[in-house]
Amino acid sequence: MAGGGHSRRRGRSASRELALQALYQWQLGGQLGKDVLLEFLAERMPAGADVEFFKELVLQATERAAALDAELAEFSDRPVNQLDPVEHAVLLIGMYELLHRPEIPWRVVINEAVDLCRRYGGTDGHRFVNALLDRAAQRHRALETGAVGQA
Repeated sequence: MAGGGHSRRRGRSASRELALQALYQWQLGGQLGKDVLLEFLAERMPAGADVEFFKELVLQATERAAALDAELAEFSDRPVNQLDPVEHAVLLIGMYELLHRPEIPWRVVINEAVDLCRRYGGTDGHRFVNALLDRAAQRHRALETGAVGQA
């Protein structure tokens, strides 16, 4: 199995992995997000993936890309248009989850993003993703992270 040996790569983790691949293709191919989504649903859905979560991630990340990129720019030390496509896809997923899926713990969002980046991204890309999403969580999930009331 390429990219790692977790036999439990099912459900939401599998959906995030597939969404990363779809968003990567969307960035490089110039297709509409819904067209990439339909292609993946028809040809690439693994058994055990949470199909509804996958659909949500791809559609929301592509439809909200401008707003998500604006958020990413707030926390990034480099322009969003210069991000590596793998890191960018991972960050779109992570930022979407931090902002719009409050029931998913912030640590889970970051851990899943870092795991994806370690497996598919560049050598130190996971460090960048971890730092950026951590800064975003401190602002957007301040109560949850304990950042409220800190000087």
